[in-house]
Amino acid sequence: MLTRESYINSPVEIENELLHFFNKKEPLIIFDIGACEAEDSIRYSDLFPKSVIYAFEPRIDNCEKAKELIKQYNKSNIVFENIALSNKNGIADFYLSEGEPLDLKNNEFWNYGNKSSSLLPPSEELKKHIAWLSFKEKMEVKTQRLDDYVKEKNVSAIDFIHIDVQGAELMVLEGAGDFLSKIKIIWMEVEAVQLYKDQPLKNDIEKFTKSNQFINILDTVNKVSGDQLYVNKNYFSDIKINALLAARKRKNRIAKIKSFLKFK
Repeated sequence: MLTRESYINSPVEIENELLHFFNKKEPLIIFDIGACEAEDSIRYSDLFPKSVIYAFEPRIDNCEKAKELIKQYNKSNIVFENIALSNKNGIADFYLSEGEPLDLKNNEFWNYGNKSSSLLPPSEELKKHIAWLSFKEKMEVKTQRLDDYVKEKNVSAIDFIHIDVQGAELMVLEGAGDFLSKIKIIWMEVEAVQLYKDQPLKNDIEKFTKSNQFINILDTVNKVSGDQLYVNKNYFSDIKINALLAARKRKNRIAKIKSFLKFK
């Protein structure tokens, strides 16, 4: 059973990719947007201990748990903000998710239902794919543009940004304005179907990132959802990017050969 502790102690999904572009000892600036209970913020802190991590979570109960975890894991390099980054400054409705899978009912180790809250209302399509998830309440949250936030905090560039905001990813990127050119790597959730009303889909994300000089170097999006990893080509050479892509192709080819030999 996956618990919060086992998840925090597991390797970051894109650890190899991040270490291809960054050194563990670099003083990186990392943004974890849609941080929930700060599990990923803590994992990034473990991977890059000299980094400064700005974590954003609008849901109050998640914030309270996040602050407990940050203290429990003794992470002094995480700046936690009770803000929803978006494309506008102001106040917005935030739709609160809840529920738990039947096979994990009354699970004391991790709250599975609090991870799908969004600035966008859920669609009927979401219910088809995650029947146990419900949205009974909403709350008003503070929203802020990313370009205004970095100006306030005197952040000159972002090395790595992780966005998991349930359909509002493009709103976050739009809120970066011209500062988008100063973001080096983006890892974000992307959908192929509208799980939230009026959310941009994979084609919309790819068109936007391409027009802003980002190259897609990893895509796990299936028929419903997944993640994409983008690299700002103005920060990394073609040689650096192509070396990673070539290494992944070799790894996939070897895996296919081993699988073929195993079942031959």
